Amino acid sequence: MTFYSFAKMVVKSILKPLYRIEIKGVENFPMEGPVLLCANHIDNLDPPTVGVTAPRPIHFMAKAELFKYKWSKKLMTNINAFPVKRGMSDREALRTGLKYLKEGKVVGLFPEGKRSKNGEVGKGLAGAGFFALRSNAQIVPCAIIGPYKPFKKLKVVYGKPIDFTELRENKVSADIATDVIMAEIKKLYDENRVK
Repeated sequence: MTFYSFAKMVVKSILKPLYRIEIKGVENFPMEGPVLLCANHIDNLDPPTVGVTAPRPIHFMAKAELFKYKWSKKLMTNINAFPVKRGMSDREALRTGLKYLKEGKVVGLFPEGKRSKNGEVGKGLAGAGFFALRSNAQIVPCAIIGPYKPFKKLKVVYGKPIDFTELRENKVSADIATDVIMAEIKKLYDENRVK
């Protein structure tokens, strides 16, 4: 058993009952080939929550500060995370993400770049659009519907892959591509939240 599988099993046994996680749309998740998984960001627990509910291992882009210490760098690497410097164009992180997608793996992003203060879906950064346009990955939107309160239901909803054929052919900008992804996440969020 890999460290990732072991960590997933342990974290799932804690998070799933604690937040009564309900998973929807997992059948929409492609079981092979490259996938760019894009989710909204409401809490620090989002990466492990998505990690334990997705049916495939995910390579998450994580803030570089989490790799600062030797022990934390080892942990982050063992759970398939790779560093990104926030607030700037990090070419190394973009190259790493594209490499994983070329290898047919799943790359996970929170396009907003930071947590939403009010839980609503915000504007995404261009990085998600860059990966979507520069790879042949299937783009899977994911909505996390909280808040994280013990024993209150939390929903993780996976949408159908977004058809990026036309956007890639028309060579749209990374910003426009990200807007399309965020609109799909917002749609999932709005359709599945408790009114």
